[in-house]
Amino acid sequence: MPTQRRIRFVRGHVAWMVATVLVLALLNALSYELFFVCSLIGFLIVTELTAPFNVTPTWRRRLRWLILLGLVGFAVVVVRRIIEILPPEVVPV
Repeated sequence: MPTQRRIRFVRGHVAWMVATVLVLALLNALSYELFFVCSLIGFLIVTELTAPFNVTPTWRRRLRWLILLGLVGFAVVVVRRIIEILPPEVVPV
């Protein structure tokens, strides 16, 4: 039974990522940063939708580290975008 839940989780996330690539390609907006952010959002949604109610398996506890890494990556993307927007006089080099 736990293996089926893991497979369901992986399939859900892969389906989200494929749909993200297709939608971004159709909109001509495909970039690494946008794909990363949309995949992170999908990862968080799939994690919550497939969460068990009673017991948290060990493999799901390890997802916290992936979520933390994803949020750090998201912060890096946001900071880079903010630096691009700010005028050069404001950003110390």
